[in-house]
Amino acid sequence: MEKKSGKLFVFSAPSGSGKTTIVHHLLNQEELNLDFSISATSRPQRGKEIDGKDYHFISPQQFEVFIKNDDFVEWEEVYQDNFYGTLKSEIERIWQQGKHVIFDIDVVGGLRIKKKFPNKTLAIFVQPPSIEEMEKRLRNRNTDTEEKIQERVTKAERELKFAKDFDVVLINDNLETAKKEAFKLVSDFIENKND
Repeated sequence: MEKKSGKLFVFSAPSGSGKTTIVHHLLNQEELNLDFSISATSRPQRGKEIDGKDYHFISPQQFEVFIKNDDFVEWEEVYQDNFYGTLKSEIERIWQQGKHVIFDIDVVGGLRIKKKFPNKTLAIFVQPPSIEEMEKRLRNRNTDTEEKIQERVTKAERELKFAKDFDVVLINDNLETAKKEAFKLVSDFIENKND
């Protein structure tokens, strides 16, 4: 898998930290030459999700075959028969285009990628300024029930404990500043030839 390879950029964060907005901003910066790693999942498609764009949708049985064949860089069973993972073929697809890979991924998956490709990966943990601010952002989205917001806050408190395991903690208290800092981090890591 190491034939033709670029760098890997892992962005992990609790819900409401602004991670996805930062990742989309970076993808729009053509000079960074990034492409988005599309995760595989065994959960059903929701709403207007498109197979091969939002996720690679595969059955739980097929997912288990891929696991047995060692086709994943990382994977986990989030709920029973509800798997998420990164296919090796997805990274290879992007590297074959001569691009660098960017991930918007949970903390456990992100750290597994870092462990597998320690010198090629920059793992960035996007942190909200506080749990209170994160909760406020989640409420302002108006997309979740109160129960779901509380679930996300509890999960965030667990995820924040992993921040120390990442290469960089990017505190997003101002989105424009965070976007600029993320651009510089990615740009500098691409320029660094020590891999």
